[in-house]
Amino acid sequence: MLKVGIVGLGGISKVHISGWQNIDGAEIVAVCDIREEKFEGKEFARCYKSYDEMLEKETFDIIDVCVPTYLHIEYSLKALNKGINVICEKPLTLNKKEVKKVYAAAEKNNVKFMVAQVTRFMAPYAYIKKAVESNKYGKILSGTMSRIGCCPTWSFENWMMDESKSGMIPYDLHIHDLDFIVYTFGAPKKATARRHKSDVADYLNVIYDFDGFFINVEGAWYNAPKFPFGFTFIFEFEKATLAYKGGKFCVYDNEGGITDITPGKADANTGDIGLPSTNGYEEELRYFFNCVKDNKPADIIKPKELEAVLKTVKTIK
Repeated sequence: MLKVGIVGLGGISKVHISGWQNIDGAEIVAVCDIREEKFEGKEFARCYKSYDEMLEKETFDIIDVCVPTYLHIEYSLKALNKGINVICEKPLTLNKKEVKKVYAAAEKNNVKFMVAQVTRFMAPYAYIKKAVESNKYGKILSGTMSRIGCCPTWSFENWMMDESKSGMIPYDLHIHDLDFIVYTFGAPKKATARRHKSDVADYLNVIYDFDGFFINVEGAWYNAPKFPFGFTFIFEFEKATLAYKGGKFCVYDNEGGITDITPGKADANTGDIGLPSTNGYEEELRYFFNCVKDNKPADIIKPKELEAVLKTVKTIK
């Protein structure tokens, strides 16, 4: 049984907690947050208001860092330097130079470190990457990606709307799509950005140019409290266009055919090729858990890719 500790009980911790609870062989033994009210419903674990105290009193195999972005480096390093494996929510940092510092600490202490870039573990995105690698639909011609919602005013002390702490749209939201782009296609040759930012909203549009194709990416926090969050993509290949929208993932081939490959939709009798239904958050945790358990490198996310993403973000902010 691998013992897991979670630090930070904000919104993202909910999917991390449920993910760990679904992994056989993992046990959440302790959680930490400075807000005592966050301990309600956490009777399955010991609760701490002090991270240092938790690290001192408990024994862990894995620490899951879910604190605000500006604390990621500090909290990750504290666990790594105690010889504990660490998975940290994205983005790791707003400063590219700090990537090497964290991975150096992991190497020095002979433990594993991974940033939780969840799109890499989501079935529709994984399908696009495999399609690119296999050339199944021919060469990529263009792409459109969108990730939009309302301003996250629910964050602790409104830290997400403080650009010095969260980086706002470029680092907090847009980074999901940019990470997938770098993971799948490599670093872009050029980035052309347009942005509207205020104290209550943030909108970003970026065109990433590659050799022979481009990808247009949109990210937004609108000043509209009831605006629903959603993400979509369309990738145009030589032989087909693949689109994910409204929870539906389809292949539109050049001959007029439509194949619904929505994760979990199809069964064995339909003749469709529906992707298996998966939870990206659970899958990223399961991947890291298995790397620790089997003592294998957690290298699906590489430091050079993280640095390439942060280097690109810096040019468009």
